[in-house]
Amino acid sequence: MIIDVPEGKDPITYVWGEMVPEIGGAAATLALKVYSDSTLGLREFEAARLRIAQINGCLFCQDWRTERDGEKVEDTFDEAVQNWRTTDAFDARTRLAAEYAELYAADHHSIDDAFWQRMLTEYDQREIVELSMCLGSWLSFGRLNRVLGLDTACVLPTHRTS
Repeated sequence: MIIDVPEGKDPITYVWGEMVPEIGGAAATLALKVYSDSTLGLREFEAARLRIAQINGCLFCQDWRTERDGEKVEDTFDEAVQNWRTTDAFDARTRLAAEYAELYAADHHSIDDAFWQRMLTEYDQREIVELSMCLGSWLSFGRLNRVLGLDTACVLPTHRTS
């Protein structure tokens, strides 16, 4: 971690909440809303989120699994996401979510009309906007945590054990 965190302080709470409280608080609200208010199906949500985590290299994000109504994706889901092009574990929506995440994070200039036509066969415009906002949140905040070395100390505030 490249940030000096005072003894006894939680690194995430300190960096996001105390160092830049106005920006950090707003960022934390967005980061949590992506999980609490998303209407996307769990599999496409997790495929997109995990693909961003893999690209960012965020250790916490790669280990995290979103739970909805007591359901989580299977233990091998991260491997399927890594191999989204060839896996037989994905339907069209899930595969497109992983593909869109990769393009969004690593090659957004190559997103063309043909890609959008494929997306629009599986997702409506509102879902595309929602997915895009989720991708933006995961890309920016996961990368921030990874770059600053916070990803080894990260716990979502609503999932703290202490």
